[in-house]
This record gives sequence, C-alpha cells and structure tokens, in this order.
Amino acid sequence: MSSFIRRCVIRPVLLSGLAVVSAFADTKAFAEWYPQQPVELVVMAGKGGGADKMARLFSRIIESEELSPVPFNPVNKPGNSGADALSYLKKNRGNPHVIMVTLNSFYTTPLRRPDLKIDIAKYTPVARMAEDTFLLWVHKKSGIKSLEGFVQAAAKMGSRWTMAGTGTASEDNLLTDFLNDAYGLKMKYKPFKGGGRVAKELAQEKAQSTVNNPAEQEKYYLEGITEPLAAFTPERLDMFKDVPTFTEKGQNMTYFMQRSIVAPPGIGPDAAEFYRELFREVYESKEWQDYMNQKSLRGRFITDAELQKYWADEKEVHRKILIRMGKIN
Repeated sequence: MSSFIRRCVIRPVLLSGLAVVSAFADTKAFAEWYPQQPVELVVMAGKGGGADKMARLFSRIIESEELSPVPFNPVNKPGNSGADALSYLKKNRGNPHVIMVTLNSFYTTPLRRPDLKIDIAKYTPVARMAEDTFLLWVHKKSGIKSLEGFVQAAAKMGSRWTMAGTGTASEDNLLTDFLNDAYGLKMKYKPFKGGGRVAKELAQEKAQSTVNNPAEQEKYYLEGITEPLAAFTPERLDMFKDVPTFTEKGQNMTYFMQRSIVAPPGIGPDAAEFYRELFREVYESKEWQDYMNQKSLRGRFITDAELQKYWADEKEVHRKILIRMGKIN
C-alpha cells in the first residue's frame, strides 16, 4: 500500500490517476492541502549536474511510492548563476505548485546581486535532503596521479590552465580561488550552466580540471576517462578510499554543497506541511538512502526553523568567502 494511501485511511487498494486524486478529495486525514495540478520542481542549474540528477530521482521516488496525486516535473533554470531560478520563485509568491532544488548559489547569487532584491529568509523552507561532496578531477590522459603533480602541472601552464565550473562566484569558483591562493596558481576559471556540462568539458579535454561532485563525474570516472586527486572532505570518501583529502595534504579546507528543497514565500502552512512530510518520506525511502550512500552524500534531514538557521549560518559563511575573493565589499 502506498504511503499516501495509508495516511488517507482509505481501503487498502492500489490507486492511480484520477482515483488517486479522488482519494485525496474524499478525505482530510492526510492534510488540509494537497496539490491540484502538476508541481514544477525547479532546478537552479542545467541538465546532467548533481542538482538535476537529484531532482529527477525525487520525481521518480514520488511517483513510484505514490506520495502525491500529481507528478513533480523537473524544470531547469540555470541562467545567471541561478538568478533566473531565484527570481522565478520570487515571482511565484504564494504559488504552492512551484518548489525548487537549491545549490550554494542560493547564498552567493543574492549576495552578489543585491539588485535582485532577494531575501532567502523569506522563502519557505521545506527540507535539507543532503550535503554533497567535492573532489578535484583531471583527465586520465594528463598523466597526473597526485595533488602534488597537479600543482606542478598547473603552475607550469599558468593562466593557460582552465578550471571548468558552474556559474560565476559559485561553489566551483570559490574552490578554484582557494586552489589558486593555497598553491600560488593562476588557473583560469570558465563557467558553465550545469555540472553535467562541466564534467563533459573535462572528459573531452576542453578543460584541464574540475571540482565536480561524485555523481556528476561518476560516468567518466567509471569509464576510466577522469581521475580524482583529492577530496574537500574531513575524511576520505567510501567511494574513493584511495583518494586523500586536502586536510591530509596540509590544507584546512572542507566544503559541502547543500541539497535542499525550498518553496516560494507565502505558500501557506498547510502547503508547507504537505511538502515537508512528503520530502521526509522521500528522504527515508530506500532509493534515496541508497543514492546517498552510493554517491558519497551526507547529512540528516532538517526542516522548518532548523533549516532556516542552517541557511542563515551558511549565508554568513559565504558572505565572508565572497569578501575574501573580492566579489563583494
């Protein structure tokens, strides 16, 4: 029996399509509110990246577990380092049929673009589903086998060495600046609209390195095309037990990407509660837990006031990073 059917307290039969909608309409045991039309699941980045893969997995889990009477349809809005997605959510104030998958540009883009007049504290917190990890990657044909070899090769090429990443002043840009500062490099940063495109740039040898998440680079790694050199994590990742961390290499640098769900401002408490409970069930599903383990994601489920505090804390962290980078005053 599906989770939503069980919560609706109706007879134990498998429902689908109009029957599912009817089941919602005939009872208030589940919630005071439920979606009346397909839900837009906005992604702040392009297709093929970590956020996009996650959004499409969420959509499949929601459908397979029958957690909603309507589908959740991923919609990619990668423009202007996520500004297009943030503005779209702002324009949909009060619309309970639009939610968004966030990246760390959720913090950095509003800080860099005060003209957008976006206050993330006004958005409706739904759920933090995980924190994603980063590794430094090179092409296998480069012959580079270690972080030390990377530093030597990048130093030799200077500004001719290209680091591909997602967006300007994004998490990838921040990590590139860290590497330049820490090792005295002059790598050029080249932004793209999604982690999938970034991974492809490296696989096609159009860039010399990236700082992709494991899920983004996994295909090329398993095909023996790309090579991870070091992880921006406190401990080695289970997926890459032979890959050292930057901490091991003497650099006090750890960094994570939030994987959260947010709704527009003013959607109402019943709609917010519907989404929070739905994504709690998604988080607890075997498919999502397996994905987290396989892709080296971490972190417990948090929501509501705790999630808002997490955003406020991370926004301040990123404000300080952007000031050090010279991106904001």
